[in-house]
Amino acid sequence: MAERVDERALDEVVTFTSDLIRIDTTNRGGGDCRERPAAEYAAARLAEAGIEPTLLERTRGRTNVVARVEGTDPGAGALLLHGHLDVVPAEAADWSVHPFSGEVRDGTVWGRGAVDMKDMDAMILAVVRSWARRGVRPRRDVVVAFTADEEASAEDGSGFLADEHAALFEGCTEGVSESGGFTFHDGAGRQIYPIAAGERGTAWLKLTARGRAGHGSKVNRDNAVTRLAGAIARIGAHEWPLRLTPTVRAALTELAAVYGIETDLTDVDALLDKLGPAAHLVEATLRNSANPTMLDAGYKINVIPGEAVAYVDGRYLPGAEDEFRGTLDRLTGPDVEWEFHHREVALQAPVDSPTFARMRAAVEEFAPEGQVVPYCMSGGTDAKQFSRLGITGYGFTPLRLPEGYDYGALYHGVDERVPVEALHFGVQVLDRFLRTA
Repeated sequence: MAERVDERALDEVVTFTSDLIRIDTTNRGGGDCRERPAAEYAAARLAEAGIEPTLLERTRGRTNVVARVEGTDPGAGALLLHGHLDVVPAEAADWSVHPFSGEVRDGTVWGRGAVDMKDMDAMILAVVRSWARRGVRPRRDVVVAFTADEEASAEDGSGFLADEHAALFEGCTEGVSESGGFTFHDGAGRQIYPIAAGERGTAWLKLTARGRAGHGSKVNRDNAVTRLAGAIARIGAHEWPLRLTPTVRAALTELAAVYGIETDLTDVDALLDKLGPAAHLVEATLRNSANPTMLDAGYKINVIPGEAVAYVDGRYLPGAEDEFRGTLDRLTGPDVEWEFHHREVALQAPVDSPTFARMRAAVEEFAPEGQVVPYCMSGGTDAKQFSRLGITGYGFTPLRLPEGYDYGALYHGVDERVPVEALHFGVQVLDRFLRTA
């Protein structure tokens, strides 16, 4: 049997997850966040293991941590292992426990960041500290990065690191981070472990309509609010065409094999029907999307404003950005301007790579009952910014979850939590993967 992490690592991953949750790193956007206390915590845990951390800031208090663990094969490309330290806001009144308590109750760690993604930060710390105690070295150099600002623009986090400190990532060819390797229960007894090998691009849009300001009692054919409302309605009602990327094709093919279904990609809707609940793993990545999320217009009920603004959360598939742009031009029309409020690239990673195979093997060793499949993430991660350095990104935060545990719903949701046993599984799988990667 392959060497396993020590028992202390299993205890530490729970402690570290809880401790990090207690450090409130809420990112409200617009620079309203302070990750430094969490960064100092992570840096101290690394230093205790003899791993030298570097702390870096673009903006005061928005701290990142980078460290390198040397591998045994200097000719192998380095692997980037990264996790963000910030979390989205949480309203304490809505929760069963305080979202920043880090409480461990009934075998579960509760709090904001438990799955997004202080659990992975804790796994990384527990694994590399276990290596130090056992005198273990990975095959490849492993560069560890704990980042700020992922839950907003990443300008103070991975974007800053990629643009200003590329030398710290010298030799990195691939990266691993959040949103993959968790248990998906299909309701019929099957356990599926999706590993992310792609991300839709981020296209957060600002729409601006201009018109003629005037009195609310007068007829006004140049009403900015009316123009904006028309564009928003068209965007919300638009049905985007089906586009199958290589990652999604691979996901559908492997899911069909799990269910013993013939893969017919000429009728995707029929195939999805046959997959049942497992179709949820691919449904959000079959098309581009654009969802209106914010409106801002006017200042008094009897005054027609001269300008109205809206924001849209757009996402586009790899290779489909031009289609996305052209469609938005058509839907907004001549009276509404649109621009990127924030934009990041779409990503694809090969599913036939040795790295993907080793992630698959690590999951199968500890969850032999599971079926590993590739998938594409509907959202985005810091892998987008690190791709500027030529780093191919995968999503792999392994967690073995019990049936009835809705992993996806807890992302940014109420009562976010992670089972202790899932953390133990994650440490063991991550250790196995990283030592063989």
